[in-house]
Amino acid sequence: MNFFLLLFQTPELEMNEEPAMESDNILSVLLDSGLLSMVIVAILFVLFIVGLYIFVERYTTIKAAGAEDQGFMDRIRMEISSGNMANARALCATTDSPVARMVDKGLQRIGRPLRDIDAAVENVGNLEIFRLEKGLSTLASIAGAAPMIGFFGTVTGMISAFYEMSTADNITPDVLAGGIYSALLTTAAGLFIGILAFVGYNLLVASVERVVYKMERSTTEFMDLLQEPG
Repeated sequence: MNFFLLLFQTPELEMNEEPAMESDNILSVLLDSGLLSMVIVAILFVLFIVGLYIFVERYTTIKAAGAEDQGFMDRIRMEISSGNMANARALCATTDSPVARMVDKGLQRIGRPLRDIDAAVENVGNLEIFRLEKGLSTLASIAGAAPMIGFFGTVTGMISAFYEMSTADNITPDVLAGGIYSALLTTAAGLFIGILAFVGYNLLVASVERVVYKMERSTTEFMDLLQEPG
């Protein structure tokens, strides 16, 4: 009888016992992972800050460039139809947008062949597109380099962990798990930064394409305006 009582009491005792588990935070794990891992994490952090700055700065710039003024081309049409080229250029000077700068360049070439005007407007458009795409190549490089840097940190961390295991007298599962855990942190950080940079890059590219479409549409409208009779 006492045997069966002990049999049913043992699981209850085990359930009531809570093992004391030590949980190190990520910062302490990084501090224990070695100088190389800390340097790699610092590089990834710098890449994250640079990528975030580029995305925010480019997003605001592209959004401002793509803001459409519905009445701009209508006022340009009215000024050109009435022959007030000075007023048309003054309107372009007070409007901070790629379309305004392209139209202003075309107004400067009034009196020359339409082919020359179109070429001048196109050149300004290419410069505006180059300004809009400034920094996007850096963001794309971060998207590709961050995962590779993180993986490099994991490989070097694994090499260090296995080297320490080979020279240690007593190898426990905790030591092995801790080394692998600290090594994989760099890969996780690199993938996180790379994914964010990749998504941000594609969002900015799509925004630039929308602005380019508006620029081409306004350029076509401006050239058609110059070819109207009278």
